Amino acid sequence: MGDERPHYYGKHGTPQKYDPTFKGPIYNRNKPYLFYFNIVKCASPLVLLEFQCPTPQICVEKCPDRYLTYLNARSSRDFEYYKQFCVPGFKDNKGVAEVLRDGDCPAVLIPSKPLARRCFPAIHAHKGVLMVGNETTYEDGHGSRKNITDLVEGAKKANGVLEARQLAMRIFEDYTVSWYWIIIGLVIAMAMSLLFIILLRFLAGIMVWVMIIMVILVLGYGIFHCYMEYSRLRGEAGSDVSLVDLGFQTDFRVYLHLRQTWLAFMIILSILEVVIILLLIFLRKRILIAIALIKEASRAVGYVMCSLLYPLVTFFLLCLCIAYWASTAVFLSTSNEAVYKIFDDSSCSLTAKTCNPETFPSSNESRLCPNARCQFAFYGGESGYHRALLGLQIFNAFMFFWLANFVLALGQVTLAGAFASYYWALRKPDDLPAFPLFSAFGRALRYHTGSLAFGALILAIVQIIRVILEYLDQRLKAAENKFAKCLMTCLKCCFWCLEKFIKFLNRNAYIMIAIYGTNFCTSARNAFFLLMRNIIRVAVLDKVTDFLFLLGKLLIVGSVGILAFFFFTHRIRIVQDTAPPLNYYWVPILTVIVGSYLIAHGFFSVYGMCVDTLFLCFCEDLERNDGSQERPYFMSPELRDILLKGSAEEGKRAEAEE
Repeated sequence: MGDERPHYYGKHGTPQKYDPTFKGPIYNRNKPYLFYFNIVKCASPLVLLEFQCPTPQICVEKCPDRYLTYLNARSSRDFEYYKQFCVPGFKDNKGVAEVLRDGDCPAVLIPSKPLARRCFPAIHAHKGVLMVGNETTYEDGHGSRKNITDLVEGAKKANGVLEARQLAMRIFEDYTVSWYWIIIGLVIAMAMSLLFIILLRFLAGIMVWVMIIMVILVLGYGIFHCYMEYSRLRGEAGSDVSLVDLGFQTDFRVYLHLRQTWLAFMIILSILEVVIILLLIFLRKRILIAIALIKEASRAVGYVMCSLLYPLVTFFLLCLCIAYWASTAVFLSTSNEAVYKIFDDSSCSLTAKTCNPETFPSSNESRLCPNARCQFAFYGGESGYHRALLGLQIFNAFMFFWLANFVLALGQVTLAGAFASYYWALRKPDDLPAFPLFSAFGRALRYHTGSLAFGALILAIVQIIRVILEYLDQRLKAAENKFAKCLMTCLKCCFWCLEKFIKFLNRNAYIMIAIYGTNFCTSARNAFFLLMRNIIRVAVLDKVTDFLFLLGKLLIVGSVGILAFFFFTHRIRIVQDTAPPLNYYWVPILTVIVGSYLIAHGFFSVYGMCVDTLFLCFCEDLERNDGSQERPYFMSPELRDILLKGSAEEGKRAEAEE
């Protein structure tokens, strides 16, 4: 029951301490339901601001099942029944006005039903009219009658936070019953990625074209499935409701019963299919050049097979960084104190001011606002340390970015060093060192730690600035200043572009560090000018190979995602009874899809680093050597033939355009 169990709200709403040794009315073991004295007050905006309903709340054994006012119950046989909904320890030694003023008992009991262990009014509709019991209005206990719609609004606001909590609990339940199947799906994704890489080693050209065709077929099946679901729902009741009219629903399965949902999926997949086909048509010649580079990368990876396992090292180190950041953030966010604030429905000027629950009944505030209550609001503080917590959290985030970027930089330098040793070996693989990956890892830690830390620092500064801009943008959303919004959008766009550029420059600088061992600034400058001198080759090869690797990731993710969809929706007859029952089958499916992408990205990132390293080594080889016996090329004959031919064709085309 969350925060409700340790205390109840007594006079003026002051929380009373929970005593586990006391066996009287304060003991809540057999009182599983939370009862609101006046649920209408839950419609107050304070519910949204403080996530606290501004009315006394107690734990009760069962929800009220009859309509009673305190005034009527006091002079009848129902008073003993009524007293169980008063604060624990209530004694009938006050007048009616004093009891209601001090909040010792609710002014009125309304027939209620338990929902998520809360007592909500048992409201039902009869011929389109909302009713509680047989009444459309109710007496509020103060001599006036109110409409049932007031109860509805209060119940909605009180239930708002509960829906979010229930959604989280259902998702957690789905994970508890499907976690091992999720792991099996991720193992399948890992096996597919490894198999794809091994086949790429021996059948690079065939595998690339098979990958392209399979991606087109997978997307085509997705379009076909969406169309079939769209057609099946034609004529079904409620399927033509628009997404806008439906609004946000915590049960996401509702959206799958709408034709508009499947139409949106079909349009998105169709656009993606058309874009990929058009890119393949216009890049068909460049794909042949990229395939040659991938073949060479496959040979390099084949000689340094342990490089495929290095992403596990990076993953482990990143987990340590995340654990450090998360634990520090939790310690900072929980180093707070309980903050109590004044709640009052009347026009009290002290509402939302902080208060002390121990001294509130005898304080000035209690006398100025007789109906006010001192209730728990949130955890926080107002000391100098608490005001500095935001700055400490930002510094913690900055350190996380710095460490994470350092780990990624270490991985890039290590892989680049291993693949560069392959390229610059004149007789491959005889001139390769015994353990190229471990040698590159040792060199990176021994000689290049400062360069890696400096490059990671530059990127971390840009990333933390982007985080601060996002934070300011969230704080300024309520402002109507169009100039401020435009300025913020421009700044966010500029720093996004800057981050992408620095990542690209850092990646190539780390390759130059692995090749020559120079410092970060020198390596970044040399890499930048080397790329500028070979800008045509960069445009042809770098982006085309990235596109092909993206198709490979989509193939693996799409295949595993379709398999997970059919399994968790009980559409595979062989294992139909094996799949666990779920609240939301999209929870494990999305987890498998995201996990599969991360696994595939880990394997393909090795290939991507290999291609970038070989390409930069190729450009450097062309400038340092001329292919003569005195200065022979270090590239393989197959790579030399197709790359030099491709670059010559691009050069002629560029001259013709000029």
